[in-house]
Amino acid sequence: MLGALAVLLAGCASMPDEGEVRRVDPSLRTDTGSQVRVFGVSPRKGAQPWQIVRGFLEATTSDEPRFSTAREYLTEDTARSWDPFARTTVVDGAPSVFTPGEALTERQGRGATLEVTGDTVAVVDGEHAYRPGEGTYREMFHLVQVEGEWRIDRLPDGLVVAESDFQRIYRSVDTYHYADLGPDTGAVARGTDVLVADPVYLRQRIDPVTEAVRAVLDGPTGWLAPVVGSAFPAGTRLADGARVSPDDSGTLVVPLAGRGLDGGGGRSQRLENARCDRMAAQLLYTVDGQVSARVERVRLTRGRSGAELCTLNREEAAAYAPGRLNGGRSGQYFVDDRSRLSEVGEGPGRAEPVSGPFGTGQVQMSAVSVSRDERRGAGVSLDGRSLYVAPLSADVELGAPVLTSKAARERDGLTNPTWDGLGDLWLADRNPDDPGLLRLRGGQEEPETVEVTGLGGGRIEALRVSSDGVRMALLVSEGDRTGLLLGRIVRQGTGDGSRAVVEGLRPIAPRMDDVVDASWAGDSRLVVVGREAGGVQQLRYIATDGSPASPSTLPGLNEVTGVAASEDEENPLLADTKEGIARLAREDWELVTDEGSKPVYPG
Repeated sequence: MLGALAVLLAGCASMPDEGEVRRVDPSLRTDTGSQVRVFGVSPRKGAQPWQIVRGFLEATTSDEPRFSTAREYLTEDTARSWDPFARTTVVDGAPSVFTPGEALTERQGRGATLEVTGDTVAVVDGEHAYRPGEGTYREMFHLVQVEGEWRIDRLPDGLVVAESDFQRIYRSVDTYHYADLGPDTGAVARGTDVLVADPVYLRQRIDPVTEAVRAVLDGPTGWLAPVVGSAFPAGTRLADGARVSPDDSGTLVVPLAGRGLDGGGGRSQRLENARCDRMAAQLLYTVDGQVSARVERVRLTRGRSGAELCTLNREEAAAYAPGRLNGGRSGQYFVDDRSRLSEVGEGPGRAEPVSGPFGTGQVQMSAVSVSRDERRGAGVSLDGRSLYVAPLSADVELGAPVLTSKAARERDGLTNPTWDGLGDLWLADRNPDDPGLLRLRGGQEEPETVEVTGLGGGRIEALRVSSDGVRMALLVSEGDRTGLLLGRIVRQGTGDGSRAVVEGLRPIAPRMDDVVDASWAGDSRLVVVGREAGGVQQLRYIATDGSPASPSTLPGLNEVTGVAASEDEENPLLADTKEGIARLAREDWELVTDEGSKPVYPG
């Protein structure tokens, strides 16, 4: 790592004994904090090829916007053509520089070739999207002599950085785009205005607000793009030379450019105004939290000194708030020792069965889920074969099951059901003779089989769908391993309604060999119970792109068999343990009840 005050040699954590000191310009500080800015150190005279390559790698960890010092290690032509923003490869530890010696170092002016290697942890692509990776990073760097000094003339585009440097340089930012619910858009009020978080990684001390705005204007990342869209017209960009940041009143002025910003008059103009509000909401919720000052309103203008397009304040933006389909009160529920659905009270040991058929014990339940509006429940019988759906509070009979599995064993029967914010109910039948993912539209229509592309020979052991209805977390077993996958839900119109397909499966906890349970715990993160190969069980937050979420680990708890969280991050975690149900209050776990299991939040 190379700093404004010091340079650390690659692979070494000690202070260097050479290198110049550079002054930090206070004007270059951002409002992300008072951290010291890190700048690169120029190549020194007479440096050998391996020193040039190492110095270049260290200089790329600087906080310089355009990597000006790193380019000093390159020939003039290569400095102009090298694209550091093409991708970032994150490796475990400092990248190693292989010094080949006489066999590969040519002494007749033809140059020198060095190899840079590392164990890949992840790759951040040109869209700023994070993807966990594995294998070995291996690239060749070629050098030539320019006026007696070695310079790099051939190298791959992009960066390669140690994981510790990546965590210092980059920050995960949730950009927001609108869910494409297709034929199911009308299932909820303002179904076109459901915001979905799309995490990207941006350099956290290089004008982060401007970069976050640019990321929104660039549109969703490739993985999420099939199920979301942007309100911004294609080609919309920041006006040339614009940098944005909230002013002292909390107003974020964003000057835009692009042909699609021209509006008409009359009714079409009113429609454009509505679209402009949707654009402003995307920016407000993306930028909110990126700066210390609260963003109170977003004002969009045509060009840096042009006319106002619209202004949206925080109160008006509430209609677009992320997670608005998550529900309201978010009660905490569990199955008590008499196999009834009960609700957790305010204090430890206080719980009461719900009113209605799931609280009477008419049919003993192994698990019950609660709809997002907390009006209905869906329960699976103790033998794992029957699914019941009924109101939570009405004084009615439970009725006949709406779905029955033909599985011979409980562990091969139905999974715990899960509700999205549109009112659809999802679950899987693990029957070896007829496995499949199922959806009940509105929680009451005939079950439809949902295709899961890319599942292969894996079996769905559990699932959790996000409130926005376009993302699904799946626990999938194959052989002796159970992994956590994330899929996107594509809703397609049919002659008699709609069908859903789950596609784009990707692992988001690749280092865990045995995932026990997972639950949505925010707009773009899940809480996961599992263990790495040869390791102990852990409770951990993981982002939907597979990167560690903050905090990455949670206070320890023994023998956790399940976990429940809410997309409202203000609600505490619940955990199912051998001793009973525990709740994370502040920084410590407290036992809620020792007479129940299977805790759930609505959803």
